[in-house]
Amino acid sequence: MTARIAPAAPPRSYPVPSGRLRVAAAQARAVAGDVAANTATAAALVREAAGAGARVVVLPEKFLSGYEPGLVRAEPLRCAVQPGDPRLAPLTDACRETGTVAVVGAAFHEAGEVYVSALVVGADGELVTRYDKQHLFSSEREVYRPGTAGCTLEVDGWRLGLGICYDSGFPEHARAAALDGCHAYLVGALFSVGNGHHESRTWFPARALDNTVYTVLANHIGTTGGWNTCGGSAVWGPDGRLLTEAGPDRPEVVTADLDPAALTAARTAETMLSDLGRVVAGERSRFVLGAGRS
Repeated sequence: MTARIAPAAPPRSYPVPSGRLRVAAAQARAVAGDVAANTATAAALVREAAGAGARVVVLPEKFLSGYEPGLVRAEPLRCAVQPGDPRLAPLTDACRETGTVAVVGAAFHEAGEVYVSALVVGADGELVTRYDKQHLFSSEREVYRPGTAGCTLEVDGWRLGLGICYDSGFPEHARAAALDGCHAYLVGALFSVGNGHHESRTWFPARALDNTVYTVLANHIGTTGGWNTCGGSAVWGPDGRLLTEAGPDRPEVVTADLDPAALTAARTAETMLSDLGRVVAGERSRFVLGAGRS
């Protein structure tokens, strides 16, 4: 049976950025339910990242509240961030004073619903937007509302797609960012010791190579929400190779330069993304094999 070849929606075409962009992945221990304390820590991490030359810094999933679904469900006004929340001031000040863009995880409460969000604070200290996690983990579904749309940022010509933890386990999520012309995929997450560590070290290089994008992971350290987390915040290149990695259990900021030459080289060598213009469609051949001799 002959399958027909049909055109797929090609990736949106954007020029390769003209210069490098230094990004940081930051990790620290979150205080359960204490937005003010965690915001102060986030602000300090932003300043540290800026001191290392980073233009963009990514922090872990739900860092401003801690990964605490029980606390958030019981006390959303205390444990989740709200629109116009004054507790964000130290973070917005740090971004404005250093000229840094921050992507910070938080539980976010709005109009009676709670979301797992990535808050984007611009270099001017303004809350630009938020991305709401689309793929909720099983323990989150009774507390949070899933997001309905992806999110792409543009910083100095670099297009950056956002994800949150379990999103990165779905190849289609990073692929949607790549099809929107993204050059990198930034993810705040909670990965635990054991299987969580294995997942992170499988998913992120795969998302990078599949889409020839940089991937950035910011993970928790210590225990939060009952999870024993594994740290290891890291950046992978568009060829899937590890560029930098934090330790498993200490506060740390790691940085890497997103390099247009490396991006071009990876996309020249690995053409999967550009080859998406041709896909096999139509009917499939199916066979049912009989039992062997008894």
